Amino acid sequence: MPEFVFHGHVFQSPVELALHAIGGKWKMPILWRLNQRTWRYNELHRDLPRVSHKMLTQQLRELEEAGLLSRTVHPVIPPHVDYAITTLGKTALPAIEALREWGILYRTTSPPAPSPPAPRS
Repeated sequence: MPEFVFHGHVFQSPVELALHAIGGKWKMPILWRLNQRTWRYNELHRDLPRVSHKMLTQQLRELEEAGLLSRTVHPVIPPHVDYAITTLGKTALPAIEALREWGILYRTTSPPAPSPPAPRS
């Protein structure tokens, strides 16, 4: 397959580009939540308690740069920032839903985990 160039980056395929845009541990869970409603930063962090502040900020910034979410700063004191999914972000939801369904299927049909090795004597 020929190289796939997007915004100056070379990808091996459109799938690699898609994974670049929505891959990573937290991008899909963020987009999934933003599809429900507009969220504030602290609400997202409370709903995703295992993500660090640094990682959440990074993932939100990358999703915004990719055009998949919008960040609105309201001119009040203290500052109020909202995050919302964009029309482009909504186009990723069928792929995320398909991965969700596949994850459910995989969990119920995958072979059992291997047994740990027996201790040596």
